[in-house]
Amino acid sequence: MKAVVISAHGGPEVLTLTELPDPVPTDGEVLIRVKAFGLNHAEAYMRSGAWGEVAAVPGIECAGVVEADPSGRLPSGTRVVAILGGMGRTRNGSYAELVTVPATNVVAVHSPLGWGDLAAVPEVYATAWSGLFDNLDLRPGETVLVRGATSSLGQAAVNLAVDHGATVLATTRNPAHVPLLKELGADDALIDDGALAVQVGERGIAVDAVFDVVGNKVLRDSLATVRPRGRVCQLGFLGGFEPVRDFDPIGDLPSGVRFSFFGSAFVLGTPAFPLADVPLHQIYDKIGAGMLRARPVRVFRFDEIVEAHRIMEAGEALGKMVVVLD
Repeated sequence: MKAVVISAHGGPEVLTLTELPDPVPTDGEVLIRVKAFGLNHAEAYMRSGAWGEVAAVPGIECAGVVEADPSGRLPSGTRVVAILGGMGRTRNGSYAELVTVPATNVVAVHSPLGWGDLAAVPEVYATAWSGLFDNLDLRPGETVLVRGATSSLGQAAVNLAVDHGATVLATTRNPAHVPLLKELGADDALIDDGALAVQVGERGIAVDAVFDVVGNKVLRDSLATVRPRGRVCQLGFLGGFEPVRDFDPIGDLPSGVRFSFFGSAFVLGTPAFPLADVPLHQIYDKIGAGMLRARPVRVFRFDEIVEAHRIMEAGEALGKMVVVLD
């Protein structure tokens, strides 16, 4: 089979298209013929070496058809999406014509959406849904601030929160991206200068929850942005992996504010975080009906993977990008 491998840790140019033996599924696994896969910042972290030693073939999600399921649960030809389960991290991932995935991380889909549209959803929407409705317990009518809202994960969070009936404040560092956030349904867009707590205070806004994709760099400010007894969930590291130096709960964690972290790459599909809890079928239905804007902003061929990673790492995508195999 054709596959993209990480030839060495480094920039996008280390991604190499090559031939590998076809994988064979064992008990508890499903073999999938990949039709399309999404591009994620996690794959750039793995490629660069930021997450240490990882599998040779990256890719943490895909859409395709079942080639073989030793359990007999999924017949050959079933349309499926697959998310995580160690793909790209502890086992070869979805940047390939074929991939084996733990059965717990494979979901049959019945949506008529095309392969690229199907592949644009699993990772970001499962993560956004878990962060908003599990960690943050977001309720209709509450105000949520999505920090890092122009990222694909941030846009998914804005979409889901608006659909849920929440008031959504979305942030961007670039004023030129404000119209995009308004088109997604955000009630207001804030320019993230690193001091959102001051902006929110000056506007007299009570923020119930913060969905933070930027990460450690702005953690103190995010904690100061929510109302007393508000909630903050960190789900990404767009601001870098530098730790929060000298963090002191007494001075940095306001009394009553609840802080949590959701690392989808490590837990989705495990017994504690089953994919059955994520309403992917309803999400696909709403995308098909035009109620959620989740179509990919860029579609690449398999042999354009280096350019796709370059665009992703440069922050030029402004949305989800996918690769569709011929």
